[in-house]
Amino acid sequence: MTASPMTSSKRDRIAPRPDVASVDGIARTIETEMRGLSALKSALPFGLTDAFIKAAQLIEQSGGSVIVTGMGKSGLIGRKIASTLASTGTPSHYVHPAEASHGDLGMIGVRDVVLALSWSGETPELADIVAYTRRFGVRLVAITSRADSALGRAADVRLLMPITEEACPNGLAPTTSTTIQLVAGDALAVLLLERRGFTASDFQRFHPGGKLGAKLLTVGQIMHKGEQMPLVTCGTMLSQGIVEMTSKRFGIAAVVDEAGRLAGVLTDGDLRRAFQGGFVDMPVEHAMGRRKPLVVTADVLAAKALAQMNDSSITCIFVVEDERPVGLVHIHDVLRAGVA
Repeated sequence: MTASPMTSSKRDRIAPRPDVASVDGIARTIETEMRGLSALKSALPFGLTDAFIKAAQLIEQSGGSVIVTGMGKSGLIGRKIASTLASTGTPSHYVHPAEASHGDLGMIGVRDVVLALSWSGETPELADIVAYTRRFGVRLVAITSRADSALGRAADVRLLMPITEEACPNGLAPTTSTTIQLVAGDALAVLLLERRGFTASDFQRFHPGGKLGAKLLTVGQIMHKGEQMPLVTCGTMLSQGIVEMTSKRFGIAAVVDEAGRLAGVLTDGDLRRAFQGGFVDMPVEHAMGRRKPLVVTADVLAAKALAQMNDSSITCIFVVEDERPVGLVHIHDVLRAGVA
């Protein structure tokens, strides 16, 4: 009786043995691309830093958008660069060079800056868009490895990339070169971000959705305020303080002085202590335990407020402005917003 051939499902369950050559190739690829990035960094003192600064100044002074373009793998990297620029406060979009030759040149205004990517600088599909920038005085920034190329010679600012070994064993597939282009684009975006003083609050405007948007929420955006906030003044009797606390259901109330400044907080723990020896009605300031409670301002990130509440083992934190309570954030509000 002959053995039946192994079924594909059974073969799939057998873990393949690691191929030593393949494992070495993974490490070699990473090391090769790291050497490329090291060469990029080493080029900074030899004119590349000045070129980055000139490019940033050109973009800042233009008053328009950054139009990123490139063909093939450089085009794919260009799409990512355009997205990064736009999300960090620099208006930007990608224009495919072939589509530009068929009408999309109209998407480029005289106040825009074209950022063109071509490792060789001789990409034929870029010819029309480069010619357009020269004809109508549109500023052109090039990311290329060849200063004497058609793109390099035409550019107003040239970000000259170091020529390094591709990770592809045949030296053909763009690997190290595209990594260098990507990092150069990130470097330009971050340079513009820092020069503009782009803050986390600015970043949140462009990333309102998902986990990132939640992490960038401020306490001012989720706090309870106005009639929702439990608040009593010094001199209010404890019995009335209990009514205010229970009606607002936070287990806490802010105690303010005559000027409206926060004098302390009355908590459910204070109430338990007041009842332990038999309840005696008294002014709330005599019963409150925390005269210097933990507070935040409205511009503090909700994530930071959550960390402060966890560190202090509390469930609520008051939001103040000029020492006056303007809101209250409960830990459940922060968790519901998806910050954790």
